Amino acid sequence: MEHNQRPEVPKAGRTVTHKVLSLLTTFEEPRRSFTLTELAEAAQIPLSTAHRLVSELVEWEFLSRTPQGRYQLGLRLWEMGQNVGRQLRETARPFIQDLYSFTGETSQLAIRDGREVLYIDRVYGTERVPRASRVGGRLPMHSTAVGKVILAFEEDWLSEAYLRQPLDQVAPRTVTNPGLLAEQLEQIRTEGFSVTNEEQRPGACSIAVPVFHAGRIGSSIGLVVASEKAGTLTRHLATLKGISERIESATARIPLETLLGSHR
Repeated sequence: MEHNQRPEVPKAGRTVTHKVLSLLTTFEEPRRSFTLTELAEAAQIPLSTAHRLVSELVEWEFLSRTPQGRYQLGLRLWEMGQNVGRQLRETARPFIQDLYSFTGETSQLAIRDGREVLYIDRVYGTERVPRASRVGGRLPMHSTAVGKVILAFEEDWLSEAYLRQPLDQVAPRTVTNPGLLAEQLEQIRTEGFSVTNEEQRPGACSIAVPVFHAGRIGSSIGLVVASEKAGTLTRHLATLKGISERIESATARIPLETLLGSHR
């Protein structure tokens, strides 16, 4: 299930927890703030119920109310979200900085979160490149280099299950043919890296390598550059692999589940 999909639950059987989560997941939309009426409509709950639940969420600082009477996510949720992948992010941060220093390109660190890739650190390059996501953002694994690398080196059952699901067309050049994606994943396993060209957003291309942890895939690191540089991406491969090995070494003594701090 995609992260912005709500599970189908009969309205008569919806619990308070389900209603609260329906309110909170409304904020996954690009808009930053909502009126109470908009929240009630999005969550499909009565206005009076929305008022009561939203007031409690404001009291707990999960939401905040603007002077204009609109509601937005509170700092407490942001603070809690920083705990996802914190140990990996803090350990790998100096190496991601090194990756940027050696390449001058936007450098990023990502982990798998369900069917998506979750970006947990990024250092932006000086060159203007179309931006598809941010730290804390998620994208489909099959549309990004960091995601394809993780998918290629995950357990066979997981990649096979992924290929059986519909592949979203997020950009004109996104690979949505399961057979072609399977061939790409096999090539990534053989070559040890992945390259994408405008598969997530026109004007941007990327390269990524896996970061292993005790023989298992833990995360991936990558670069994002402007599409006109697509032909020169592999010149950064030695640097990427060197940084990957340094992160692997630095995190070797930390259990993978603890390192990721996620529901893997």
